[in-house]
Amino acid sequence: MKTQTITAFAKRFGLSRATLLYYDRIGLLSPSAHSSAGYRLYSEKDAARMSRIDTLRQAGLPLKAIQSVLDATTGDRLEAALEQQLVNLNRELAQLRAQQRLVAQLLQHHGRQLPIGNVDVTQWVRMLEEAGMDEAARQRWHAAFERDAPDAHQEFLHSLGLSEAQVAEVRQRSREKPAAEGT
Repeated sequence: MKTQTITAFAKRFGLSRATLLYYDRIGLLSPSAHSSAGYRLYSEKDAARMSRIDTLRQAGLPLKAIQSVLDATTGDRLEAALEQQLVNLNRELAQLRAQQRLVAQLLQHHGRQLPIGNVDVTQWVRMLEEAGMDEAARQRWHAAFERDAPDAHQEFLHSLGLSEAQVAEVRQRSREKPAAEGT
């Protein structure tokens, strides 16, 4: 079994030695062996675990969630942790978009007009209306979007700067059966 010292292992993953010592202290990643001189030795099995830790850290999961996921015997915890992270990220994005709009408004108040990079809900509705989509057509469009790609639909609604409550309302309406045409 080929092993690596803590320094080589840290370098391999772009981590500091202190990070690996911390991971060992909290039980997230402990070396498989120790040398006769007491040095930590990491195996390829440790490297595989470190790769999973690294991937989950890049996804933004906190260390406690990562440890729970890695120690679980089923994949249910991973799915739940990733779903929660997606909710958290969507909330953060909505907050950042709101801050972005406020900063742009403040700059506009001071005579500066800066593009903010996103189309807001008013601009989007206006463009759809100019393309000939009335309210019923927009409702069908949302219903199809929600049916075919619910996560993408949610992300799109957030990109328009809608609040969580507004997003939930649009998505709920999108799941309801439309009234019969002509009634």
